[in-house]
Amino acid sequence: MLSINSYFDDNVKSIAFQGKTKATTVGVMDIGAFTFATSQYEVMTVIDGELEVKLPGTQSFNTFTTGDQFEVEANSSFEVKVVRQTAYHCTYD
Repeated sequence: MLSINSYFDDNVKSIAFQGKTKATTVGVMDIGAFTFATSQYEVMTVIDGELEVKLPGTQSFNTFTTGDQFEVEANSSFEVKVVRQTAYHCTYD
């Protein structure tokens, strides 16, 4: 079953589903700055676009573009600056 989610005044939208082995979301982010909290370990892949991401325990932002991915531990948060509209894929453990 598909679940549609909207966050940050509709600036981030995703469709969630249970993949064969992992919970998965596919979504889009509009230009802006957002802080995401995690309840599970997740791997985010940029499908198309550009993000500047400040991961937990780091002091600076790193740039992720089409094809790049990053990991975030459960029960933490990370900051994202969306440089241009971005599509993403995320899996959860």
